[in-house]
Amino acid sequence: MSGDSDCTRTSPSAGSPSDNELLPGRPKYVCSLSPDLVTKAREELQEKPEWRLRDVQALRDMVCKDYPSLGTCLDDAFLLRFLRARKFDYDRALQLLVNYHTCRRTWPEVFSNLKPSAVKPVLESGFVTVLPHRDPEGRHVVCIRPDRWTPSNYPITENIRAIYLTLEKLIQSEETQVNGIVILADYKGVSLSKASHFGPFVAKKVIGILQDGFPIRIKAVNIINEPRIFKGIFAIIKPFLKEKIANRFFLHGCDLNSLHQNIPPVILPEEYGGTAGKLDISAWNELLLASEEDFLHDFSQLVVPCDSSPHDLLVSGDAEEKQCDDSLRGMKPQLYYCY
Repeated sequence: MSGDSDCTRTSPSAGSPSDNELLPGRPKYVCSLSPDLVTKAREELQEKPEWRLRDVQALRDMVCKDYPSLGTCLDDAFLLRFLRARKFDYDRALQLLVNYHTCRRTWPEVFSNLKPSAVKPVLESGFVTVLPHRDPEGRHVVCIRPDRWTPSNYPITENIRAIYLTLEKLIQSEETQVNGIVILADYKGVSLSKASHFGPFVAKKVIGILQDGFPIRIKAVNIINEPRIFKGIFAIIKPFLKEKIANRFFLHGCDLNSLHQNIPPVILPEEYGGTAGKLDISAWNELLLASEEDFLHDFSQLVVPCDSSPHDLLVSGDAEEKQCDDSLRGMKPQLYYCY
């Protein structure tokens, strides 16, 4: 990425015409945040409504100058996701946007033919779903249940595809962009053979996307019913976690009272000691599958350039895989020891 001297890092002047005025075909942004969320965004994300479109235009200008071949959507609403995820720091938002595209282009097993109907078996298994009610902070709770996956049915990358589409759907909401999400992962019944599919190569890719390659704020990761083998799984994950994210992991074991300190029973299903009825995956599945055309339209705007890509951010796939394979050989004894 070019240095500060090559690109203006401040907002355009108040007299500059917005890109919406220059290109009338671009969708006009209309804020859907409530007054309370506007205040929260101002306090927590440094988002000033009076500067919002100028900040978006500044990011758009940076993309066009520094990465003209990125092949990204430049609509106001899309770019706002990245600004909010990085508290309106232009440089960090630009880096996140470039990483978002780099992740998508360097893992074809996950991102080729990515659409809800392609991961319908994963959705029907109940591997990933979203609880129907938000928590008191206005955050959706993404529920992941690895025990619902049968490795002989499809590879682990199908699970990752389903999680990614779930996040893409959630981040369409401005409320989620401001409030973030909470993850609830139930590791009940996860065996050594199943855990072995989640090696360092996959772990590094997934953590890279969640930390640095996707515009979503993960506010907490609650682990429930984790077996002894989870110590080995976490040993694989932890080296790739930033301290800020690592501190948001909460291991509850089988202690539902501990879980309820983070997620109130009133929004939890009965399976987790809650009062919100049985866990129902059908509503979320229907919503995601009904969004197929929206996804196809949105992803069609993320054009892969034929002649260039952000090479300066790419790591040799062969070298990366070899490095992770070496790490895996070192981690396997930990998995067996914990088991």
